[in-house]
Amino acid sequence: MRSRYADQLLLLTVFSCVAGLAIALISQHVFEMLPCAWCVFQRVLICVIGVLALLALLTRSQRRVSSGLAGVAALVSLGGMVSAIYQNQVAAKLESCDQTFADRFMTASGLDANFPSVFGIWASCADAKVDLLGVSYDIWALLLFALLAVMTAVAAGLRFNSR
Repeated sequence: MRSRYADQLLLLTVFSCVAGLAIALISQHVFEMLPCAWCVFQRVLICVIGVLALLALLTRSQRRVSSGLAGVAALVSLGGMVSAIYQNQVAAKLESCDQTFADRFMTASGLDANFPSVFGIWASCADAKVDLLGVSYDIWALLLFALLAVMTAVAAGLRFNSR
């Protein structure tokens, strides 16, 4: 029974990551809300969490491996929360994200150059501060990361304690 709940949470995590990324890309490409370095860095974290959750789901027969993958996804989600808080409290007040951790990471990874339609940095932090339904995008990201952290942590615990 616990294993089934863990599977459902992991599947919901994967779908939440896909939905979050889809909303970000629709906002960018349809509504022309251009992302900053912190926005695209958080997209990378969403992708990592989704892949880890999918791998945890696929390795469910290896209880400890699956639990470990879900636990790592929970930790990455916590990192996403930290990045969203930083974006809200610090980066959004800067004129430029140039040479911040997110900018250096995205440039060093090559993701911005190789996949510009998904990971390209197209705005400064101050210019990228936009709202969706009256709530800042960085707060939406924080809420999504918090939800992902809870789902993956619970799934890791359920998987670890299942028989």
